[in-house]
Amino acid sequence: MSEHDDYEPQHSSSPIDHALTELQLYGYRPFADEPDPRPLPEGHRVAGAIADIFDAFVATLQDTRLEPDLDDLLWSTVNVFHRAADRIERELHHNEQAQRRSQREQDGSEVKSVELERLTAEGQTLIERQNALELMRDQAAEHYERHTGSSWRPRSGSMVNHRNVTSAVIDSRDFLSAKKRASQEVLLPPGPKIAFTAGLDFNDHQLIWAKLDQVHAKHPDMVLMHGKSPKGGEKIASCWADHRKVPQIGFAPDWTKHAKAAPFKRNDAMLDALPIGVIVFPGTGIQDNLADKAKKLGIPVLDFRPKGSGA
Repeated sequence: MSEHDDYEPQHSSSPIDHALTELQLYGYRPFADEPDPRPLPEGHRVAGAIADIFDAFVATLQDTRLEPDLDDLLWSTVNVFHRAADRIERELHHNEQAQRRSQREQDGSEVKSVELERLTAEGQTLIERQNALELMRDQAAEHYERHTGSSWRPRSGSMVNHRNVTSAVIDSRDFLSAKKRASQEVLLPPGPKIAFTAGLDFNDHQLIWAKLDQVHAKHPDMVLMHGKSPKGGEKIASCWADHRKVPQIGFAPDWTKHAKAAPFKRNDAMLDALPIGVIVFPGTGIQDNLADKAKKLGIPVLDFRPKGSGA
């Protein structure tokens, strides 16, 4: 060592050294209690990264023995961002409960006040992260549709977007009311609601698109409600809404809770949302049930079932 004074053996990094290095490089220690001050990634860089992911998958697996698995892999790629956004939603729920507890515990002391301010700032950060992840999911869903020709849908739950809905947070109480209002507006978007129902075996896509286009021309800000069926007329209507950029709400039957009555309970839930009209195409007694209940409530019914089939 005396002959080589410039030689220094490799030392293992201590936790303190690691923390100090992160503070020097980023000005932030991850997993600390304080909200993360680092910026979110820029939109164009996110879009480019998502495009690169899909292009790499397609270029690598096309014309190979793994091509039959490509659709599932692309679907799962979108689902990665969808699940991440759901996780942030759960964290937001815990943050909301913590804010409510902190509000009840306020005693005028600086400690309690600072704690509530921290929780509020943390909630705002979570909302911004949720918006970013939903943007990434939406970008990925667009690439999925471009490569597969099919619209991306989660296999359970809803695909909602909170971006540009939540108001600016001023204090904790405003934060909670804004979050509640945002959730309501996302699940029930503003605009006149049109309920749509059709059987699983009805596949006249030209007629469905033509009639929905007529309704859309009359109500440009319409919201389409349907039964979220995996095939048939309601699936065609969902595809129409995707292509026309019309907000849509899927009311899936809750078979676990209501068993055989699930489709009829679903009809009740659709009517509880107060649609201004109901479009009915041929189907089964489920379609007849929705049309009959709508008429009893005085809701206009645009009926395309054959005469004598309950119309």
